[in-house]
Amino acid sequence: MSTSIRVGTRGSRLALVQTEAVVAALRSLAPGSEITVEKVRSEGDKQPDADLTAMGVGVFTSALEAALLEGRIDMAVHSLKDLPTTPTPGVTVLTVMEREDARDVLIDRWGKTLLDLPEGARIGTSSPRRAAQLRFGRKDVDFIPIRGNVETRVAKAGGQDYDGVVLAAAGLHRLGMAAEVAEYLSPYICTPAPGQGALAVQVRAGDEELVAMVRQLTHAPTAAAVAAERAVLRAAGSGCQLPIGALASVERDELSLFATATPSDGSVSYRVEVTGGTDAPELVGQAAYQGLLDQGAGEIVQPEAGR
Repeated sequence: MSTSIRVGTRGSRLALVQTEAVVAALRSLAPGSEITVEKVRSEGDKQPDADLTAMGVGVFTSALEAALLEGRIDMAVHSLKDLPTTPTPGVTVLTVMEREDARDVLIDRWGKTLLDLPEGARIGTSSPRRAAQLRFGRKDVDFIPIRGNVETRVAKAGGQDYDGVVLAAAGLHRLGMAAEVAEYLSPYICTPAPGQGALAVQVRAGDEELVAMVRQLTHAPTAAAVAAERAVLRAAGSGCQLPIGALASVERDELSLFATATPSDGSVSYRVEVTGGTDAPELVGQAAYQGLLDQGAGEIVQPEAGR
């Protein structure tokens, strides 16, 4: 095993906390190795006020991938939901650790639930998926774009321009900010992004020692669940900006997957539940995607066909 391992990450406090958790686990596997953390700025970090939907997929991951492929780092740690589902040549992606709470949460100035928000409340979200799903239930609430790291968005939740914000529970938990939460949103109201709450490590495909080492950090139920969720997104042929939510759970050898697709105006919600074996999570995800198409979601998840 290499005596020196350079681990790449974004520089936000959440990214560093996530990376340190992975590094601590790696150190327990290779106590003799020198493991260092290297910060890499992503395009999303360089343009903190830009519209994420206009920046395309990989906005938070491509710079780390480039550093990995160029040999400047030996592995990269990501929030799995940020990684495009299209494989990058020369890179192996491994889901690591047990997943955190995958749900989305509401934080607002009143400490109210979604159903109790006053008409016209201004709720910030950087996710078209969240905005679409929440409009389905609350068309009288104004869901507006917001940027910034977790701490910045929480601070804005009761400021001049926003009355609240919707975020991933996982990030708040990892940062010790769970007390800010007004409501944990049911996945049947706001279905999480595929892979939300899970961590992933990228390693160069030819680095067999590191690949074998990182594989030891895999939590099998988490890996099966997120593989099914991301298979829904992969079947649609695009990345994390599609209005698709998916959440899978594992009970013994059975995998249950709930998936949704919602147009941006929240006019309808297509939803499907599929079960299958943990040994074939991709097939479960593909079946869920087909179920969404059968209900009429093709114009959302297949925009070319819709036009």
